[in-house]
Amino acid sequence: MKNIRIAAVISNSRVGETANNLERINEWSRKASKHKASIVCFPEMAVTGYHVRQEIIDVAEPIPGPVTHAIQKIARNENVTILAGLAESDSNGHIYATHVVISPEGLIGSYRKVHLGPSEKELFTAGNAIPVFESHGIKFGIQLCYDAHFPDLATAMALKGADVIFIPHASPRTTPDEKFKSWMRHLPARAYDNGLFIIACNQCGKNGKGLSFPGVGIVLNPAGEIIQSYAGMDEKMIMADLQSEDLKKIRSHKMRYFLPNRRPEIYQ
Repeated sequence: MKNIRIAAVISNSRVGETANNLERINEWSRKASKHKASIVCFPEMAVTGYHVRQEIIDVAEPIPGPVTHAIQKIARNENVTILAGLAESDSNGHIYATHVVISPEGLIGSYRKVHLGPSEKELFTAGNAIPVFESHGIKFGIQLCYDAHFPDLATAMALKGADVIFIPHASPRTTPDEKFKSWMRHLPARAYDNGLFIIACNQCGKNGKGLSFPGVGIVLNPAGEIIQSYAGMDEKMIMADLQSEDLKKIRSHKMRYFLPNRRPEIYQ
C-alpha cells in the first residue's frame, strides 16, 4: 500500500433530512480535503439516517441514483474519495444497509451489510458479497457495525488483499466512554489478527426518531494500537496518516503476521 491520509467523521444524521445530511457530508469533505486527506469515511447510513422502523423504508434510495450523483459531485469538487452510508432500495423492493465508495471519477462500488443485527432483520435484507475496493493506492474492505463482531469477515477481506478495513457504525445508546470500551474489546483484535489498519466511526446525537448515538471514532494500526481516537457527544473529524512501513513491519515478522499460517482445511 501507499502512505495515505484518511479522515473519519463522527456526525449527526437525522432520518428524513437527506438533503441536510448531504450538506453535512459536503462540509466535512471540504474540511478533510483542506487537511490533505485522500479518503473520508462517514458513519453507517449517514445519508438517510438510521432507523429500524418503517420510516427508513420511506427514505431509502436506489444505487446509482440522486444520492450517489450528489456525493460524486462533492467528491469531484473536493478531490477526495468518499465512503458514505444509506438505506438502499432495489428494484425488487428490498432494503439494504449499504455503504458506497465514490471517487472524483465516479461510483467505485458498494457494500451491503452482511450481518444484520437482530432488530434489523424485519426490515433489511442481508448482503451476500465481500468486495474489496481500491483507491489512492490502498486496498480496503468495509464492514458495517454489527459486522465487526464476526472475525471471519475481517479475515476474508484480508485474504482478498485488504490493507485497511473501514467500519462505519450506527450504534445507539450508552455513553461515549462505554461505547469506546466496547469497541476496544474486539476492534483491536480485528487489526492484530489480520495485520491491517482498522478505521471506525459512529453517528452521534439524536436522529429525530427516538434514537441517540454516542460519538466514537478510532484508528488502529496493524499491531492493534490506537493511532487516533475520540469519544464524546459532539460531531468530530479524526485524521490519521496510514504508513506503509507500519504494515510492512507486521507482515514481514514471522511470528506477528498470522494470516499465512492459517490451516482452513481443518476448521470445518
